[in-house]
Amino acid sequence: MAKISMGGAIAEIDMVHIESFARRVGKLTELRDNAAEYLRNKIAAVSPNLGSLMGDNIAARLISHAGSLMNLAKYPASTVQILGAEKALFRALKSRGNTPKYGIIFNTPYISKATGKNKGRISRYLANKAAIACRIDAFGDMPTSVFGEKLKDQVDDRLHYYNERTHKPMTNTKAMEDALKLFAKELKKQNKAANDGEAAASNGDEKTKKKKRKAEAEAEPAAEEPKKKKKKKKAEEAA
Repeated sequence: MAKISMGGAIAEIDMVHIESFARRVGKLTELRDNAAEYLRNKIAAVSPNLGSLMGDNIAARLISHAGSLMNLAKYPASTVQILGAEKALFRALKSRGNTPKYGIIFNTPYISKATGKNKGRISRYLANKAAIACRIDAFGDMPTSVFGEKLKDQVDDRLHYYNERTHKPMTNTKAMEDALKLFAKELKKQNKAANDGEAAASNGDEKTKKKKRKAEAEAEPAAEEPKKKKKKKKAEEAA
């Protein structure tokens, strides 16, 4: 195929540029992967529930646009829904036209999966769950993604209900009950791991103390032997 195909030989200077371009693309890909890993770890530490629900990129953009997680947690769901579309909102208010249905959350897969008439519905529902998730992250004592995963399942279930109308969607009460059960199990595991660590640390300290006492007990007879030898030598000299 190479013998009958059109084309020309690659000059040496062209190969140098091609290799340089390939190395640069490889470095950019590595930089992108490192940035994605950093963002994933940061979102998991700062806002795990919002990250599980919206995705790491959308969660980071929402927090950045609000200024902080605490500011985002103070926003109502209606503000979270149009966050990022302020210009379109004020333009619509000025011209008395239709206000926007979504802002940054438009980039989530839920909006693209919804049909035309259901995009506004799912955006309101998603903004409501996002407001709940960021409040749990902001005011919760222990970081966990259990609530975000359950809220994500609830949004998927509601989206399927809007598109198919084949089943009754999951209620908020049932979703939160399931999330609390999973959270209790996770908390129990963490407490057990902490207790095991403390027990192991105390056992290690006890072993260290036993070794120290044993070493001191072995050192005491060795220290008494020179004293006995000195007394025996003095007794011989006196005799």
